[in-house]
Amino acid sequence: MNKPKEDNLTDQKICDSAKNSSKHSITACLVSAAFFGALGSSFLYGYNLSVVNAPARYIKAFYSKTWVERYGEPVAEETLTLLWSITVSIFAIGGLLGALSVSLIIKVLGRKGTLLLNNSFALIAAVLLALGERAGSFEMLIIGRFIIGVDSGIALSALPMYLGEISPRHIRGFIGQFNSILICLGVFTGQVLGLPELLGQESRWNFLFSFLAFPALLQLCVLPFLPESPRYLLMERRDEAGAERAYQRFLGKKDVSQELEEVHAEAQAQNNLRTVSVLQLVKNPAVRWQLITIIITMACYQLCGLNAIWYYTNGILREAGFAGSILPYLTLSTGAIETLAAIISGLVIEQIGRKPLLIFGFSSMAVCFSLLTVFLNFQDSVSWMPYLSFICILAVIASFCSGPGGIPFILTGELFEQSYRPAAFMIAGTVNWLSNFAVGLMFPFIQEALESYAFLVFVVVCTTGSIYLYVVLPETKNKTFMDISKSFAKINKIPILTPIHEMELVLPTDKDKEVKNAKVCDVTEMESSF
Repeated sequence: MNKPKEDNLTDQKICDSAKNSSKHSITACLVSAAFFGALGSSFLYGYNLSVVNAPARYIKAFYSKTWVERYGEPVAEETLTLLWSITVSIFAIGGLLGALSVSLIIKVLGRKGTLLLNNSFALIAAVLLALGERAGSFEMLIIGRFIIGVDSGIALSALPMYLGEISPRHIRGFIGQFNSILICLGVFTGQVLGLPELLGQESRWNFLFSFLAFPALLQLCVLPFLPESPRYLLMERRDEAGAERAYQRFLGKKDVSQELEEVHAEAQAQNNLRTVSVLQLVKNPAVRWQLITIIITMACYQLCGLNAIWYYTNGILREAGFAGSILPYLTLSTGAIETLAAIISGLVIEQIGRKPLLIFGFSSMAVCFSLLTVFLNFQDSVSWMPYLSFICILAVIASFCSGPGGIPFILTGELFEQSYRPAAFMIAGTVNWLSNFAVGLMFPFIQEALESYAFLVFVVVCTTGSIYLYVVLPETKNKTFMDISKSFAKINKIPILTPIHEMELVLPTDKDKEVKNAKVCDVTEMESSF
């Protein structure tokens, strides 16, 4: 007879705890972990996307000079093109290796430990890239690009995992968007430092690569004093005291019992499930559609056409009549729009949600690519058409950064519970870097065959991605990881435990221990986490 009253009291406590959590959610410790974690990780990834553009002709000149000094004859044009192509593309190969290795490193060192170790790759790469010219070795530049690619591959998996696990669920998207914001800021910083007045000169281009050490050293100075992921400490290290201290620092309050109970509930549901391998994840029917969703979203992230936009920007600006000397300054507008859109997305993601921002971003890109195709075809006949083309380019960049530019990484952490997460990030990272490499390899041929109609390929990709996300993806904002898993239970054709059964799993009495153990065994046999 008293159960309804007790349930009401329990619900009231949960509501009060949620209110208190919202009051104490954004703390200096949490923001510092997000900012400095991203500064030495995603910022470097963004920086390396843009930093090679400004000194490209100086690096090629260095390659030619070194070749003559070594072999006493000029380098063939085909050889020089091959060396430069390897220098650019080996970054993605390094990224793929980093993504493949991150699961093992995280298992040994944890989330924070992996980020700290990753700085060693950034520092080694900075030394090789900065001293390659002085040593007369273009091999040092190529190896340096490969190593910084490994750094980026590890960072784009370890950082979103860390940010997702340290954040309260009602601001998990906001904190997760630090990853995207710092990527955009890194791209913009590379554009600014590459200006001729700064480091974009023949005598200074190697300092562009020396800068890589600065964010890595800053992270090494700050991150050791910030807590490890409390979910990792409790569920994988079984360190409840450490997890409690971490939550207290991140949330800025002493009573973190509600947060610990939430993690305990997930831990109980996965009591006999260790961290799964990639093969186990792929075979598990309980997470099949989560995995398909991440693969499609991450593939669309790379195949949506943003990389092709950079290829066209300078040509469109020249067609508009702008002098070549001011093109680097006009290109800064793309980096600025990118950063601004990412910041706005981070501010509104918890109000609007992940799903609407993703669908809006991909749909807007499809519309803008369609308009850009029209404008490019009339560019030679109408004098003011190139200006509309450039506006379309800015709109594509803003649309990308409003959702597709950062949310795929957040979703990878949200759609999977603790035991599946490392393997999920490994698969997502592999898809990301393979798609990146495929775009760089295939787009020149697509552009040569279709010319200005090449953007219609990206219209198809963006439209397909939008439709899939609308049909399959549930909204994940302000939900626990277990709640998100249950959202996929119907499409995965997996039974959902009733609230009474969940309470028996989480809070068993002495009398019910045998029943609980039997239920946990059943859950393990189904390979389901709920």
